[in-house]
Amino acid sequence: MANQRDTSNSFMQLALTQAKAAGARGEVPVGAVIVSPDNTILAKDGNRTLELTDPSAHAELLVIKQACQLIGSERLIGHDLYVTLEPCTMCAGLISFARIKRLYFGAYDPKSGGVEQGASFFAKKTCHHAPETYGGIDETSASQLLADFFKSKR
Repeated sequence: MANQRDTSNSFMQLALTQAKAAGARGEVPVGAVIVSPDNTILAKDGNRTLELTDPSAHAELLVIKQACQLIGSERLIGHDLYVTLEPCTMCAGLISFARIKRLYFGAYDPKSGGVEQGASFFAKKTCHHAPETYGGIDETSASQLLADFFKSKR
């Protein structure tokens, strides 16, 4: 179990690095990483909604698309997703459709979260696949990054 936790923390650190890069680009600082069953990093990215003028260009969506293209499948069965902020409902739907095995996220999102806050997408009867979900992974760092970003915008 300690090994799993150590691995989770290192992948979340990589997601935080992506979030910081997104923030430096003026994007909301959210980062994500997709990891294969053998712990290979398949994709990593941060939000790019402004850069791509695409409201769906959330970090989760970007890494899921990259990983699917890399492995040649629309399903990421057995793969893990690390993201610095609780996914919104749109991203929760995509996570379900991609059949992500485990979701690890940092900060909870009481305003727009779709996993444990708000819509609670995975708890709905209409959800075809719900990943194992672990929230609060390095929550303090993820929350502080977001707070600092939004404070600088005010």
